[in-house]
Amino acid sequence: MKEIKAFIKPKRVQKVIEALSEMGFKSMTISQAEGTGAFKAKGAKPSLDFHVTDSPVVKLELVCQNEEAQSAIDIITENGKTPDPGDGIIYLSDVEDAFRIKNGESLKRFGPSHNENE
Repeated sequence: MKEIKAFIKPKRVQKVIEALSEMGFKSMTISQAEGTGAFKAKGAKPSLDFHVTDSPVVKLELVCQNEEAQSAIDIITENGKTPDPGDGIIYLSDVEDAFRIKNGESLKRFGPSHNENE
């Protein structure tokens, strides 16, 4: 399994989520975040919480089967990009296993069509 973490501009998130959902990626986590880096968004301001200059970002996280990862990355890239600099970044990591909280059952044994929210 693979974990994808994508940091996306807030104005592109809805389009990314809709495109992922249309292609069968139904389970994902979305979090509001602040980021700091080489690119400063127009209107970036000092964060009241962290005392750094920040740009608003949305962190999207999803886990999928190995063979689905490139498709998800392509969807995020295509729907998350803008003509402006600083569109974000995508991280891809291996997931050794996942377990249901309800019963401790491993999800490793399920195939690509398995829905982790069941």
